[in-house]
Amino acid sequence: MAQTHIIHGLHAVQSVLEHEADTVKQLWMEHNRRDKRSQVLVRLARDARVPLQRVERELLDQKSGFARHQGVVAEVSQQPAMDEAGLFAYLKDLQEPAFLLVLDGVQDPHNLGACLRTADAAGVHVLIAPRDSACGLTSTVRKVASGAAETVPFVQVTNLARTLKKLQAAGIWLVGTDLETEASLFQSDLTGPLALVLGAEGKGMRRLTREVCDSLVKLPMAGTVQSLNVSVSAGICLYEALRQRQLQENNT
Repeated sequence: MAQTHIIHGLHAVQSVLEHEADTVKQLWMEHNRRDKRSQVLVRLARDARVPLQRVERELLDQKSGFARHQGVVAEVSQQPAMDEAGLFAYLKDLQEPAFLLVLDGVQDPHNLGACLRTADAAGVHVLIAPRDSACGLTSTVRKVASGAAETVPFVQVTNLARTLKKLQAAGIWLVGTDLETEASLFQSDLTGPLALVLGAEGKGMRRLTREVCDSLVKLPMAGTVQSLNVSVSAGICLYEALRQRQLQENNT
């Protein structure tokens, strides 16, 4: 029997109904919720023939683990993350230079969700993370991602350093972030096939991950704080890369 998991929140549920409706087994909605946003979900569920049940808020609280569900909860078939083989098959079919985000050991679901959301906005093709000692696609991640968990392929690998070396062999330049380096993010070339590599909250990249990177950059810190939240750092790095890539495209 296929495993299932619970997702909650308007954005997360709407996104899965729009992109992966065949995985939705059951939808529960607060009985007195009749606003426009909920009616969109009702229509999507009806079109996809997803069972919809109107229930009391207390049941939604229980099913979501007392999370902020916004009056909607869904049971969804557990979809396995893309593996290494799927990653390279996906990259082979790309018609433009690869643009990847690698997170080395991010464990906070809110940070992973925020990174997915920014990755979607910046046009990242794939987000890669290790399978062990890192967060996966939990219901909290999906809610924070606001739909990006269904649009940005998420790859979990068993040996991150090995995967990074294979990306190098495939012609992808690995740029890692490190507070100890001298090179600035804004002085680095982030065009062409690229993987931006960021480390875990407070710890940074592991030694093997750092050693395999082609170059290391840092975000200039003009204030008194020593570091930024990983999702904030990811946003800055991704948008600097997007800026450079769009500038290059406009000049060709």
